[in-house]
Amino acid sequence: MYAEVIIDIAAAEVDRIFDYDCGGFDIKRGVRVSVPFGRTKAEGFVIGIKDVTDVPPEKIKKISSVLDKAPIITEEMFCLMEKMRSKMHLLRVDILRLFIPAAMRGGRVKELTRQLAVLSEEYRDRDPDEFIRKTAIAQRELYDYLSIDKPDGEYVSELNKIMSASALRNFAERGIVRIADTEKRRVPYADMPADEDDVRHILTDEQQKAYDAITSSGGETFLLHGVTGSGKTEVYMRCIRDALDRGKTAIMLVPEISLTPQMLRNFRNRFGDDVAVLHSALGQGEKFDEWRKCLTGEAKVVLGARSAIFAPLKNIGVIIIDEEHDQSYVSERNPRYVTHKIAEWRREYNGAALILGSATPSMETYYAAKQGRMRLLELNGRVNKRPLPEIKVVNMCREALRGNRSIFSDTLTSELKNCLDGGNQAMLFLNRRGYASYVMCKICGYVAKCERCDVSLVYHKEEDRLKCHYCGNMYAPLTECPECGSKFIKEGYIGTEKVADKLTEMFPSAGVLRMDNDSTRTKGAHARILGEFGAKKADILVGTQMIAKGHDFPDVTLVGILDADMSLHVADYRSVERTFQLTTQVAGRAGRASLPGKVILQTHTPNHYVYNYVRTGDYKGFYEKEINLREVTKYPPFAKIVRVLVSGTDDGKAAAVLKNIYERVSELKSAQPDKFIYLAYMRAPLKKIMDEYRMQILARLVPDSEDIEDAIYTAVDECRVSGITSYAETDPIKLS
Repeated sequence: MYAEVIIDIAAAEVDRIFDYDCGGFDIKRGVRVSVPFGRTKAEGFVIGIKDVTDVPPEKIKKISSVLDKAPIITEEMFCLMEKMRSKMHLLRVDILRLFIPAAMRGGRVKELTRQLAVLSEEYRDRDPDEFIRKTAIAQRELYDYLSIDKPDGEYVSELNKIMSASALRNFAERGIVRIADTEKRRVPYADMPADEDDVRHILTDEQQKAYDAITSSGGETFLLHGVTGSGKTEVYMRCIRDALDRGKTAIMLVPEISLTPQMLRNFRNRFGDDVAVLHSALGQGEKFDEWRKCLTGEAKVVLGARSAIFAPLKNIGVIIIDEEHDQSYVSERNPRYVTHKIAEWRREYNGAALILGSATPSMETYYAAKQGRMRLLELNGRVNKRPLPEIKVVNMCREALRGNRSIFSDTLTSELKNCLDGGNQAMLFLNRRGYASYVMCKICGYVAKCERCDVSLVYHKEEDRLKCHYCGNMYAPLTECPECGSKFIKEGYIGTEKVADKLTEMFPSAGVLRMDNDSTRTKGAHARILGEFGAKKADILVGTQMIAKGHDFPDVTLVGILDADMSLHVADYRSVERTFQLTTQVAGRAGRASLPGKVILQTHTPNHYVYNYVRTGDYKGFYEKEINLREVTKYPPFAKIVRVLVSGTDDGKAAAVLKNIYERVSELKSAQPDKFIYLAYMRAPLKKIMDEYRMQILARLVPDSEDIEDAIYTAVDECRVSGITSYAETDPIKLS
């Protein structure tokens, strides 16, 4: 017998199937093996078994060992691999790596075993006086503990902390206690307190209609469009319960790791131990154990961020992508993929329902629903008819003219005081971390930049360092200009770190928490910060987009959006859409319970049309205006943008690769000019990152141009050069 093996080396030159002699092993498709490869050994994935091979007998090599007891790649995952390979032009091994925890490679993580002590069956119902002397107090305590407190057993390591080791040893020697190695599961958020009650709300008429449509569909794609606080989560929960009752499984995706602990608490209350959680912030052991729960069928529901779409569940009944518009559902690093597309393929394979939920759907998704490519379900009212928060737009230009150059308008300061005086909580949003976004010499205009990247350095006060947010390099703070020697150094736009400091100065008796990438680096930080704020151990939560979506804090009556224009003035056709989405989502955190909410939106462009739609909560009005502009200007969904990015430390070599690809794409344009709206090549807006020079080709195509799109991807594949990174992506979420 021979095994067809994909070698676990991410290189185009080895992205093919290698035949190996099974060497007497009972090998199944889907296991990993260790094989000789060249002059070394490598791991590989078995993708097939066959009786004969074309490889000459003198060249065929034998498999060294089998790494898995049972297949770890399911048949569905193999189908998914082929789709991703053909449609996304990815290497097989890059795709296969998505399907398993990274730490499994190289054997860096395995089952955790511990010795478990269990009272032997024949001693459970006997009178302990028959085999324990009255003077053996430690033995009596151990017996009572194992028979009453821990009838299912206790780990020896734990017993040794509280009981006599000699008593345990005596019991083991006499057969009173059996000690055996057993697996100990690493459970994420095991110490997270459960809610006292699992409140099952009565569905509103709109919720009931949505639930009925989804559960009676037989497997379709739905857009569940509901205003913030309309009860989308309850619809999700009911649809998952319906899937479980039909003997099926479910995947629920959330856009940010920060949402997971709060959502997990709700899911565990509703579905118990059937829930597994998967996201990148878990420990390697936790991730491995949760993944195995899915593979073995022990878990019926998976909750997680983007990567959870690859959970090895079988017989999926429903897949849910909450906040479907969020950019985090697009993988910007290799292997690049769009979660929606993977979810659609898994829906087709399983005959499942796919629910895309959002208060602010992407233009492309809402357009697809309006065109009938998916079913549109609407939740237009908040649960319990709670009103949407009042949104007040503050003109920061007028604030400056009145002499207020602070990031806090007088209106926001006053509302903060009223909020705190009333014993309520506030959330302040600024999508810029750090203390100052740049530092600049006031005399000559020098701006401190990263040596490896074409970006300004951000000052972080806690670390007292200038930091590059692209490569992570740190530098000493700037006290003297290296160009002119001046000591007059100016700090640029402030970030969340400085906002938190200012709030502490303004309201010294208020507790202030900060939530951004810097404050949530340590394991469990997301859950800790949100838990403290939810328990009212703090009065104000300052944060980046981590705090914008999904969180439900009943005592938050005020939301401040400190600089709404940050995402507006960006050279990207989606900038207005993203501003609407982000500000609407943040605003939706206010007034979610019985208390009315208020939002202070600070902007330097108060007359921009986007803020009128945000203020009135009019998504449909915004959609109509924006979709008309897209149609006139020929941007998605009325066009398709294919971007080719080439980068490398050798600028000339990278430019040569770009030129080669561009010439091929130009030939495509000459052959089918009607398929092209625009074609050009240029330096990327961020010209250098991590010592690599970056340049790009932008092709804007008519919607029905899959053949051209595929040909561009193929051109990139065929023009690859060692030492140069090149890839294509369709409708990229960023053009920088």
